[in-house]
Amino acid sequence: MITYNFYYWGPLLFKTKLEPKGLKECAKLCSKKSSEVNDTLAGVIKHEHYVSSHKYYQIIGPYLDPFRQAYNQWYSQPLTKKIMIAMAWVNFMKAGEFNPPHIHTECDFSSVLFVQIPEKLREENKKFVGQGGGPGAISFTHGELQPYSRNSKDFFPEEGDLYIFPAALTHFVSPFMSPGERISISANFRLD
Repeated sequence: MITYNFYYWGPLLFKTKLEPKGLKECAKLCSKKSSEVNDTLAGVIKHEHYVSSHKYYQIIGPYLDPFRQAYNQWYSQPLTKKIMIAMAWVNFMKAGEFNPPHIHTECDFSSVLFVQIPEKLREENKKFVGQGGGPGAISFTHGELQPYSRNSKDFFPEEGDLYIFPAALTHFVSPFMSPGERISISANFRLD
């Protein structure tokens, strides 16, 4: 009998889904009245505002246990350090706005939680013909493109999707044209 192995490699890109109750609690944290955070971020987005790290951590804390398990499996070593939120903010993205390719600094892991996806944006994305994830999608890239390999992963988000990934993993959001706001909460984590 011929046996074989194949290997998943690269950064850990973790995805889970928040329960509706937790998602509603997160939505309550999103306010355009909070202090603006635009000057520290890469996004071409008018409304980017701080979110209470403490309150956000209280909601998503239970989802960090499965992340810890995924980390243990992916890196073949336990994550023994405490996961702390360094900063959290909300993006209220509208038509024509976008997030260019970027990484996060002064943290170990980053995350994004999708709070609201407008129906018109869903329709626009379904009609998209072309390369990549299309309007409103989040894309992750790693390394350089080579024959017989993939260096990117694209997702059109659903409400409640939570992604956690190494802060140095390049990611971006494509612009869209439909009306409505695409609302997401981002957070940076430090391993303490």
